[in-house]
Amino acid sequence: MERVPTSVVAAAGLVGGYAVARWTKKRPLGGVVLGAAGIAAGREWHRRGGVPAAAGLGALYLAGFAGAHPLARKVGAWPAVFGAAGVVAGAAWVVADRRG
Repeated sequence: MERVPTSVVAAAGLVGGYAVARWTKKRPLGGVVLGAAGIAAGREWHRRGGVPAAAGLGALYLAGFAGAHPLARKVGAWPAVFGAAGVVAGAAWVVADRRG
């Protein structure tokens, strides 16, 4: 069985974490989803690209989460989350996934 690309895991963590927090009205539960996906992707980033890849993509993942909050005030919550997820997924694909 092929592995799920880290770009998909990271995007799913951002979108899924927000969705769970919004629909359950339990922000910590959304944080669990966000954190679990981040850890899973981070481990694979480290395996594929070492510390620099894992640190850079991990920082971008956290920045995407944090940056979606103020962006949501300007464009709406879902567009902000999807935008952040897209940026993180694109970077993860370039750095870790495209080489296979």
